[in-house]
Amino acid sequence: MNKVLIALFASLALLAAPVHAEENPAVVDALSGYLDFAEYGSSLIWPEQIPKEDWNKVFIVDARDAAQYAKAHIPGAINIDWRQAVARRAELPKDRMVVMYCNSGSLSAQAVFALRLLGYENVKVLQDGIEGWKAKGGFDAHARASKPAGH
Repeated sequence: MNKVLIALFASLALLAAPVHAEENPAVVDALSGYLDFAEYGSSLIWPEQIPKEDWNKVFIVDARDAAQYAKAHIPGAINIDWRQAVARRAELPKDRMVVMYCNSGSLSAQAVFALRLLGYENVKVLQDGIEGWKAKGGFDAHARASKPAGH
């Protein structure tokens, strides 16, 4: 719990600090501590890693803005703008996988990083976002994959 609080305060300090500010040793230590224990790929998931029948068990979050969500989204997804992920974290279940996506995965990755610093180890970024999901076959990506996903 202490590590979570340190990481939280470190994250907040990073967000509140001006870009030109000197490095804060407490922030650096907290982030380094988190990254030292983060397993490679633990916060990433590719569309082809989720079988079609398992998508209904996943809590899907579209991290794009409301206008993009209204135009198109993965069926079953709720909309939480990536900038609101921390403020709305109480809406996320802790007892099942949460997959967050944006267009390409870069903005949702920032939200997932913040949530994981807060202890949400069940939250993952959909690698390549909704565009990759569509390109790989959507819910059928797993069945269409010719090789295992990931690195």
